[in-house]
Amino acid sequence: MQEMHQHYNMLLVVLSYLVSVLGSFTALQIALGIPLARSGKQRLTSIVAAGAAMGGGAIWAMHFIAMLACNLGVQVTYDMVLTGVSALLAIVACSLGLAIVGSGTFRFVNLLFAGVLMGLGVAGMHYLGMMAMLTSAQVSYDGGVVVLSVAIAVIASMAALWLAFNLRGRWQMLGSALVMGVAVCGMHYTGMGALQLSEGDTLPAGFDQGLRGEYLGLVIFGLVALMLVLSLGISLVRQQRRAGLSI
Repeated sequence: MQEMHQHYNMLLVVLSYLVSVLGSFTALQIALGIPLARSGKQRLTSIVAAGAAMGGGAIWAMHFIAMLACNLGVQVTYDMVLTGVSALLAIVACSLGLAIVGSGTFRFVNLLFAGVLMGLGVAGMHYLGMMAMLTSAQVSYDGGVVVLSVAIAVIASMAALWLAFNLRGRWQMLGSALVMGVAVCGMHYTGMGALQLSEGDTLPAGFDQGLRGEYLGLVIFGLVALMLVLSLGISLVRQQRRAGLSI
């Protein structure tokens, strides 16, 4: 079978990085409220909100937009159920990581455990999202590159969790978000490098019902960016209120 090659829409590649940076910055801002929570409900709300910003915005949205940026040379749609489950997996993994590291005194053993758990969740999201591809092409993976992508996911997750509980300055957080965007994109494109495609001649069941659309990447970016900006605004207002109450 003839091997196929990937080509990318650079606009969507850039947007995938930008949404990852915005998601990372929003998650870092929201995570400030985890150790400051005055009740279990407030703490849970902060954990889930930060996990959604990191897992849903910085990681899943980046991944899906980047997948839409990739031209495989054949028609591709995406299974809606698997795509939705992959997004949920990323959010749950990030929320669990934040909950573990944010419980009590910051300890390296918690960071290590949470980073591995979150990294495996992120890698699982990535490869589950790739399984959601509905295409006539035959798909296989380079095992060595898969292992490398998982390692990058774990390291990036540990870095994100450490930053979430050890940074306070806005400029520091912005710089960290820019770096996190590079790390998340690095994991994704390394994982895409593991993808090996060869020509096939049969479209899978459900192809016509799969997610697709010429401007789907732009729509996803716009919706996710709007939700992240709104979440960031709410978080900043709450921080100002807390600062006012503490005076």
